[in-house]
Amino acid sequence: MRVYVPLTLPGLAEAHKTGELGSGPFVAYAVTPALREWYLSEDIEELEYAALSRAALASLRLLAADPGAVRRRVVVAVDVSDGAATADPDRGLDPVALGEVTVAGTVALAKAAAVHVDADDAEQDVAAAAEALEAADGGDDDAQFVVDGADDHELLWYATQEIPNLVGGV
Repeated sequence: MRVYVPLTLPGLAEAHKTGELGSGPFVAYAVTPALREWYLSEDIEELEYAALSRAALASLRLLAADPGAVRRRVVVAVDVSDGAATADPDRGLDPVALGEVTVAGTVALAKAAAVHVDADDAEQDVAAAAEALEAADGGDDDAQFVVDGADDHELLWYATQEIPNLVGGV
């Protein structure tokens, strides 16, 4: 099962240093039954992109909680065994939890398939989105517009061999 793990660049640097993603149960995003129902598509690529987008939003939340982190969203795509990631059926169609899974244990960074990171030119919009996130969560439509602005930037794909270059200055 492919899961998408939200991180920040400092989080990616730590994973690179330790060789591990997370330290036992941690949240990631995947194509869950609830995500399939919400997205109304059977195209696996579209569904995986939706899961990646959910992880990018979770990365934005991590950035909002860490004002010192470089304002670039980071998502690591990693394959885990089917039993290693489970969705909470009680949170099923909760819009906040769409695609959310809990990964049971530590996952080796070596199992990562790719890393997705914002380009440098996204930093200003991502910083504004992280700043507006709390107000958007509170129902402020203007703040939600700012948060949605981060989605105008596609995350770039990087091979796992490029991780040292991504975290070199962190």
